[in-house]
Amino acid sequence: MQTKNTLEIKNLTKSYKDFSLQDLNLTLPSGCIMGLVGENGAGKSTVIKLILDMIRRDAGSILILGQDNREHPEILREDLGIVLDDTGFSGCLTPKQINHIMKNSFRNWDENYFRGFLKKLSVPDNKQFKEFSKGMKMKLFIAVAMSHHPKFLILDEATNGLDPLVRDEITDLFSEFTRDETHSVLISSHIVSDLEKICDYIAFLHKGRLMLCEEKDMLKEKYCIVHCRPDQIQKFPQHAIKGKRITEYNAEILTERSLVPTGLSISPVGIEELFVFMAKEET
Repeated sequence: MQTKNTLEIKNLTKSYKDFSLQDLNLTLPSGCIMGLVGENGAGKSTVIKLILDMIRRDAGSILILGQDNREHPEILREDLGIVLDDTGFSGCLTPKQINHIMKNSFRNWDENYFRGFLKKLSVPDNKQFKEFSKGMKMKLFIAVAMSHHPKFLILDEATNGLDPLVRDEITDLFSEFTRDETHSVLISSHIVSDLEKICDYIAFLHKGRLMLCEEKDMLKEKYCIVHCRPDQIQKFPQHAIKGKRITEYNAEILTERSLVPTGLSISPVGIEELFVFMAKEET
């Protein structure tokens, strides 16, 4: 039976000496792509490690495809495609050799699919991993992650440091993957523009706290930038101001469209601008 939500996180908490992930709640519906956005150190990698049960949570629950992520790991492993910073591949291995390793690691490993992926992405199968560029390595990681036909892709900073052409090529793969409504993607990045193109949902993390998690299109409809004089800020109730930028003569206020007083000029807000405004307000 197909679950309605691929991922359900409730009241998730993890504390370190100098960092705390605070009471995180988010839901990723099946067939969707969620971008987990935040500055370096916001807690994105911590969330992903908790989802994968690589570190122990202090409180809360995590369901993946309707199952507790700590139960039946051998079953969940087959349904997850994972790309992290460190894949553990030896530098002397070639994609052809990696194929032989993976077919003995996953029940559903598809050699033809993997070879087709390499060809599609122009990844040579006889070249050693250590000789690959960063973009070529990422293409290989993603080919490996997708070639056992997972239902859920989890990627941590998968587009970081890649040139625009490679980033575009990779993000197109994720859109194609979720054409199957049983498939979903969670991808973290501090490069908001990469995620704005492909994501259905955006989750903003800042200093370990989830600032918001909503449909991308709803965010653009809900929020706007108001342009006014600094003295006009007092027209807004304090709770209506989600972020602001003030100079001696001008003010820009991030707020909900429904809360804008009449007579003030507004402009649409992009996802990256939205995050910057909100993060600066919380600093």
